[in-house]
Amino acid sequence: MNVLRRLSRILFITLMGTLSLISAHAETPQKGGTLTLILPSEPSALVALATVAQPVIATSAKVNEGLLTYDYNLHPLPQLATSWDISPDGKRYTFHLRKGVKWHDGQPFTSADVAFSLDLLKKTHPRAKSTFANVASIETPDDLTAVLVLSHPAPYLITAFAAGETPILPKHIYENGDVLKNPNNNAPIGTGPYIFDKWERGSYILYKRNPHYWDAPKPYIDQLVVKFSTDPTVRSLALQTGQADIGYRTPIALSELKRLQENPRLEFETQGYNYSNSVASIHFNLDDKLFKDLRVRQAIAHSINRKALLNVVYFGYATPTETPVGPNLKAFHSTKPSPYQYDLAAANALLDEAGYKKGDDGVRLRVTLDYNTFDDTFRRNAEFVRSALARVGIAVTLRSQDLSTYATRVFTQRDFSFSIDQYANLYDPTVGVQRLYWSKNYRPGVPFTNISHYQNPQVDQLLEAAQTENDSAKRVAEFQQFQDIVQQELPDINLASPQFITIRSKHVHDDSPTADGLEGNLSSVWLDKAAK
Repeated sequence: MNVLRRLSRILFITLMGTLSLISAHAETPQKGGTLTLILPSEPSALVALATVAQPVIATSAKVNEGLLTYDYNLHPLPQLATSWDISPDGKRYTFHLRKGVKWHDGQPFTSADVAFSLDLLKKTHPRAKSTFANVASIETPDDLTAVLVLSHPAPYLITAFAAGETPILPKHIYENGDVLKNPNNNAPIGTGPYIFDKWERGSYILYKRNPHYWDAPKPYIDQLVVKFSTDPTVRSLALQTGQADIGYRTPIALSELKRLQENPRLEFETQGYNYSNSVASIHFNLDDKLFKDLRVRQAIAHSINRKALLNVVYFGYATPTETPVGPNLKAFHSTKPSPYQYDLAAANALLDEAGYKKGDDGVRLRVTLDYNTFDDTFRRNAEFVRSALARVGIAVTLRSQDLSTYATRVFTQRDFSFSIDQYANLYDPTVGVQRLYWSKNYRPGVPFTNISHYQNPQVDQLLEAAQTENDSAKRVAEFQQFQDIVQQELPDINLASPQFITIRSKHVHDDSPTADGLEGNLSSVWLDKAAK
């Protein structure tokens, strides 16, 4: 009987191996062609050095790679590092770097670039200050070894090295002068599969194939074109007519999804968003006189009907969330309901108590709500909030602006009362969530940091404890307590966690083999010329 089992197992393995070979042969990548990626907004820069805006992340990794990439379960895979070791106490991360890699200008890539990049990102990047808070020093014993020495363990750290999140930059390009004004930010040099060619402002970015890429024969395509349009109708037509081959983060109006799913030349993919999941939210400027009053913030919270918002704004393609830690981070997400459920009577009573009585026109107060135009749902969320607040006598004027103008107004000038945006939770709340509530991350001029200027010593203590806690149960408890506090104090109102969908032509293959999907380096993508 055991012999029969062994023979059956051998036959099964042989059969599966044969099928794998057939499948591999059928899917052999073809070389050549141009891939056109369409984005809903033009990036403000082409290197993810000082911003985590999605258009920047979507372009940055094509040139500037990371030490690692990740499978769909967020297990690390090699990129510029070929292997890595973590000491038993969690305080030393040793990265063994890929040999023979060169920057696009011919200079060698070394451990000095890694050490320089991580130190630089801690100063300029919205999330890196908290991500790498426990990194006390970086040793470079030789050109192909970088050792991160930590003051305390950081249980989330091994997942932080994707290209879009932690780009490795050329030290020889950035070491002199103001890094934020460096021309390389708009005409980057990297190690990646694509070489920057030109940026026609307002129209497109052109990248050419890197013939000396370390992972030959990749990349397979000759050119990558990145186009952008803030109009979802234009993006939809571009995908339907073949003017664009692929778009990410649901590039069309959600109301159009069902219709386009009937188009035989298009495919729809939800994989490739495992690394970056987001929460849409209303953020209050707590330095603004109106929103310093907790009663006003509570009244607005009582005015929001999330069930209605889910249908009106997202057409069901989202999950409501009342906390900043979204449902995709299941271990950490709090399911406790907000203390401020939908209740218009409570909202009116709070506004009366705060001294904002209705005038003859039914208006209690007037306020401007800011949003950027990167995603059509931002506009729809803003319109929903305007309608909801009108019911309790708050007249809202909407102010839209492109990403650069929005970031300058909100994060540099601090010239806003409240805003609607969407922030990535990423793979761990220390990385994606802490930056918005940690008082030490209030950094005017640095986009997507502590936007509300929220300050709470107890919250700081909980967030800092979670940065170093290796006991997973204790970490979960710390984040649960954190969520309880911010739900009470309302520096923001969290609305929903959207589902993201990639839309591509059927001739496009292997665009999202890793957890970061189209935000990765696109080195594996290829085009089936017969299917086009």
